[in-house]
Amino acid sequence: MFDPYRLVRPLLHRLDPEAAHELTLRVLERGLVPAQPADDDPVLATTLFGRSLSNPVGLAAGFDKNGRVYDRMGRQGFGFAEVGGVTPRPQAGNPRPRVFRLPEDGAVINRMGFPNDGAELLDLRLRRKGRGRLGSLGINLASNADSADPAADFVALAQRFAAQADYLVLDVSCPNTANGQVFLDPGRLADLLAQLAAVVWPATRPALVAKLAPDVDEALLERLVATLLAGGIEGIVVANTTRARPPGLHGPAAAEAGGLSGAPLFAPSTALLARVRSLTGGRVPLIGVGGIASGADAYAKVRAGASAVQLYTGFIYQGPALVTRIKRELAALLRRDGFASVAQAAAAPLGTAASAGVL
Repeated sequence: MFDPYRLVRPLLHRLDPEAAHELTLRVLERGLVPAQPADDDPVLATTLFGRSLSNPVGLAAGFDKNGRVYDRMGRQGFGFAEVGGVTPRPQAGNPRPRVFRLPEDGAVINRMGFPNDGAELLDLRLRRKGRGRLGSLGINLASNADSADPAADFVALAQRFAAQADYLVLDVSCPNTANGQVFLDPGRLADLLAQLAAVVWPATRPALVAKLAPDVDEALLERLVATLLAGGIEGIVVANTTRARPPGLHGPAAAEAGGLSGAPLFAPSTALLARVRSLTGGRVPLIGVGGIASGADAYAKVRAGASAVQLYTGFIYQGPALVTRIKRELAALLRRDGFASVAQAAAAPLGTAASAGVL
């Protein structure tokens, strides 16, 4: 299949990353990006938080912060999408430059700081738009960087968007704002979850999901997961960007501060995913994100326990055709190992296949 992104990418990547992103959003808004094939293999069909998906590949938070193009992303092959992060009040984010490509590493460093138009404008956009071909919509919630009461921010956002989303993500692990990681304190996290439990929800209540950081040690991870389960969390996204800098990164941009995403995050985020699967014992769905750039990567996340996966950085480097390639490769790998569904593969013990008689 002809991939026009291969022609466009060199031009886009001559631009500043944020300028290239804005141009991409404008082209998507105008419906100028050719649609990807809509014939998902039936083996990819799954459910996430009670919603049926034609495939488990989702668009991660950060790409569509302000809800401008999420309704177009089903045409680009995604089964679901997550908009945001959104804060209660509009936020400019950190000073520019704040996004840096590491093309040799298939990576990006960002210290965006949740720039967004605020909850009111996102609310208006969501009410005006439909979902297109998407099977599920998530909204990533965050506190304003200068907020004196981050928990109140999350509660207010959850109440505002409860009727708009299938799931709400408590982004408690962003490394780029003053309030981005305050709820990595288990005590404060427990208090936040208690406040959310007291909310009067609409009849179509969204699932509450938390997004974990890859930079926590084992002891803290165990406490956080225990706190999330005790507080009634219904899903976990694993994982956010990392402050760590693995050896071997290329170019001066590697020294920039911020969260690293893309290929270098794949191994540590997948290992963390497997550990969270072990700690949760399969009690809640997990969404695997971090460094996915192929069907094999997506399959590794599923086998580590992910009910669904998300990508962003790979999309920057490979464009919409990547989504189609991932789905086709993932379907082939599921069938190769005898799995009838994504859910079956996610539940199987690592190192086993359905055809081996384990399930």
